[in-house]
Amino acid sequence: MNIAADTPLADQRSAEILESARRAFAEKGFDGASMQDIAREAGMSVGNFYRYFPSKAAIVEALIAFDMEEMERDFSTILIHHSPLQALRETIERRITEAECQGDGKIWAEITAAALRKPEIREIAYRMEQGIVAHLITIFSLAAKLPLDEAQARWTAHAHLLVMMVKACAMQSPDNPTTADLTQLVLRNINRTLDDIATSAAAKG
Repeated sequence: MNIAADTPLADQRSAEILESARRAFAEKGFDGASMQDIAREAGMSVGNFYRYFPSKAAIVEALIAFDMEEMERDFSTILIHHSPLQALRETIERRITEAECQGDGKIWAEITAAALRKPEIREIAYRMEQGIVAHLITIFSLAAKLPLDEAQARWTAHAHLLVMMVKACAMQSPDNPTTADLTQLVLRNINRTLDDIATSAAAKG
């Protein structure tokens, strides 16, 4: 994903810096890429760089914020679709494909690994996942015509499973000869998970 593509001019420099951070993390890893490396990649002095992002955690938080904005747009479109679950299936498949094509999986693999070691990164990643889960449950509630609290009780685990499968699939290396087959297997299981909700939706209809 090109963060800077549709960014207002006032935020353009921050977006460009974040693209530089993505490249540095993908090339050297989260721990391997120093703040100096990221500043150099962005064509900035370290002192000027710190005015934008004082830490790696701040960079990750901004990366997640940009991705969440994109996902918010996706979820808004899904919620007004005549078939929310079908729209969700198509959106998930598209996002997995985009992550593979654009190399986003590698950076999220680095952030996920860092979250296991660094509490501040773990908290940021956790908030993102909880936000996605909440959106998914809202979609399930709408599709099945169930109150939100009932959908939450039934399908919170389903929502977390979907997040887990999408993350794992997106983080597969495109150089792995089994990646294409694994992607299809994951998509098949994602569809089976969504079929559980679709069955309830059909019963309510």
